[in-house]
Amino acid sequence: MNWDDTTDTDAASERLVGSVADREDQAVEAALRPKDLGEFIGQEKVREQLDLVLRAARARGATADHVLLSGAPGLGKTTLSMIIAAEMGAPIRITSGPAIQHAGDLAAILSSLQEGEVLFLDEIHRMSRPAEEMLYMAMEDFRVDVIVGKGPGATAIPLELPPFTLVGATTRAGLLPPPLRDRFGFTAHMEFYEPAELRRVVHRSAHLLDVEIDPAGAAEIAGRSRGTPRIANRLLRRVRDYAQVKADGVITRDIASAALAVYEVDARGLDRLDRAVLQALLKLFGGGPVGLSTLAVAVGEERETVEEVAEPFLVREGLLARTPRGRVATPAAWAHLGLTPPRTATAGNGQQDLFGT
Repeated sequence: MNWDDTTDTDAASERLVGSVADREDQAVEAALRPKDLGEFIGQEKVREQLDLVLRAARARGATADHVLLSGAPGLGKTTLSMIIAAEMGAPIRITSGPAIQHAGDLAAILSSLQEGEVLFLDEIHRMSRPAEEMLYMAMEDFRVDVIVGKGPGATAIPLELPPFTLVGATTRAGLLPPPLRDRFGFTAHMEFYEPAELRRVVHRSAHLLDVEIDPAGAAEIAGRSRGTPRIANRLLRRVRDYAQVKADGVITRDIASAALAVYEVDARGLDRLDRAVLQALLKLFGGGPVGLSTLAVAVGEERETVEEVAEPFLVREGLLARTPRGRVATPAAWAHLGLTPPRTATAGNGQQDLFGT
């Protein structure tokens, strides 16, 4: 698949439970974003390890090691990069891999950095190969070779760089070449949040947005947020709108449940697309196995949309399994939709009992 394609990103950003940030999300996140590690909720191990790295760098009077953050969208990678800059008392420059298509693009950014500055490179796995190779030397030796001229007369002019900290973020750590990964002094993987952590996120965001919410209402929103703070904040804003229009502005469990029913987000965080995939798999194909392309046609979506947008969460929730023969529904999927599996459906391994027992 071509990762420069925007099809899946567009599909994800249109969903209320999509993890890709749209412009509204970006504006709200800027207001809700914690300013230091003490305010940052969740990711306990990452915070503890990162705190040690930053404290040690400050004690030495040196720039912090380069940091690689991996994990699904919406878990706080951008927020942590800004916290790193704030903790080090340094400015931050933000760019992304797709924006750097030539080595010259990267050279222009690197040559303008100040000493100690933090360069946040989002989607670092999508950077062009020539720029990636230039980054090796910049990270390790703080210099780049600028090529002047072409052909036999080309000359490499070494350009010294001030010490800086690169913070790379990626949703696909496996796509990074080993030489690049090895140049990061600290790597961290961001995990999905537990419901208790998301409740704290919802309470904090509600306070900052001046929204009154009770513990049961926060728990209801957190339970449908797919383990992702960005989705929790987005659901909170939609429930806030409902509470202001349909009720007295206070978010309770009943109000949250009624609001999210309007937006078709069920108790497990599944939306219309997720349920359409499960219903097609169960009702049309008896629970599978069925090929991905066939399943996509059945729900009227592109193959890539089903595979990249709907499937990851369904697999993580244990509602769908990928097998060599195709996609298979699990017993939990039948239970979630309130359907009775056929006698030949499996007990959990995605294969059918050929003898009907």
